[in-house]
Amino acid sequence: MKGETQAFPDGFAAGHTRRRIAILGSTGSIGTQTLDVVRRHRDLFEVELISARCNTELLAQQAREFDVNHVVVCDETRYEALAAALRDSDSKVWAGVDSLCSLVGGSRVDIVVGAMVGFSGLRPTLAALEAGKIVALANKETLVAAGSIVIRTMREHNALILPVDSEHSAIFQCLLAAQGNGVEKIHLTSSGGPFRTWERSRIASARAGDALKHPNWAMGAKVTVDSASMMNKGFEVMEAKWLFDVRPEDIHVVVHPESVIHSMVEFVDGAVIAQLGCPDMREPIGFALSFPRRISVGNKKLDFAALGALHFEEPDLARFPNLALAYEALERGGNAPCALNAANEVAVAAYLRDEISFYDITRINRTCLDGVNFVANPSLDDIFETDAETARMAHGCIH
Repeated sequence: MKGETQAFPDGFAAGHTRRRIAILGSTGSIGTQTLDVVRRHRDLFEVELISARCNTELLAQQAREFDVNHVVVCDETRYEALAAALRDSDSKVWAGVDSLCSLVGGSRVDIVVGAMVGFSGLRPTLAALEAGKIVALANKETLVAAGSIVIRTMREHNALILPVDSEHSAIFQCLLAAQGNGVEKIHLTSSGGPFRTWERSRIASARAGDALKHPNWAMGAKVTVDSASMMNKGFEVMEAKWLFDVRPEDIHVVVHPESVIHSMVEFVDGAVIAQLGCPDMREPIGFALSFPRRISVGNKKLDFAALGALHFEEPDLARFPNLALAYEALERGGNAPCALNAANEVAVAAYLRDEISFYDITRINRTCLDGVNFVANPSLDDIFETDAETARMAHGCIH
């Protein structure tokens, strides 16, 4: 983006004053918080479509509360359960990712919130962009796995991506104040996760329950483990590269344990603009949904006197080697980031099942990054093949 912003219509269709939202992954952490924002602003938003992988009980509850028109369960084996739960409602029930991809491009959808977990969000996100939609993107793996394809699709179809990750929303907000001035450096902040102060030997023996105790943020299990390993921050470096068209070497990760500064942008004269706020994902969600306006989201406000001090430190790559792997994959380019993402998804799932140790995640990631069949300029088919090939390789590293 390089500091520029695209036009965002204040209204979307004649006769419609409320923005009509599709939420991909409505039962997860971002999805439920998005619905909380909508709940507070029924005059501004209506929910046209929601989807989930398999949580039909919560999906049905959400459909009834928000009078949702289209409800999609991606796991087709769960269709009958969802259809039965909504039999006496006006909601139309669908199953499968193909259905989801068809529906997100509908004329009654203005904004698509991409909150699906992992690589599964790629196809629906591309479908929304191909339909020229505004995508409020929380699914960072979409850009990690297929950044060049996603950005090209956005530009070709005059679509727009608005970042929902707190760090990338912060960068975007800083760039709005840049008045078109070019970026010298992006400072991407990290809480350091639950193991920030732990010795490596203690981290090595950490179980999933330890990794899930994030000190600041309430997130889903997968992203919380990624935060503990700092792979999440590595993926955010990749995401920032594509969203803001900057070189990897101009993205600096800085550990900031208070999670008050969500990220900063530095300019050629040494000036730094930062975006601050309490750690609450409803703020960046609300900003993406209402942009360019701001709305209240019920979050706690900063008390600067109570803060007292803010702290910063460099990340320790010896204790958190996944961050270095992410920079390496980004430097290799091609399908290497996709392979790293695929390996990490398998490894984190195994760690959450207590099948491997914490640093086995890095071992599996390294093995798969080095072992993948490299493709310098991958097509979308190459991306899907890389994901499948790497997942098979990663499973082989577990058993």
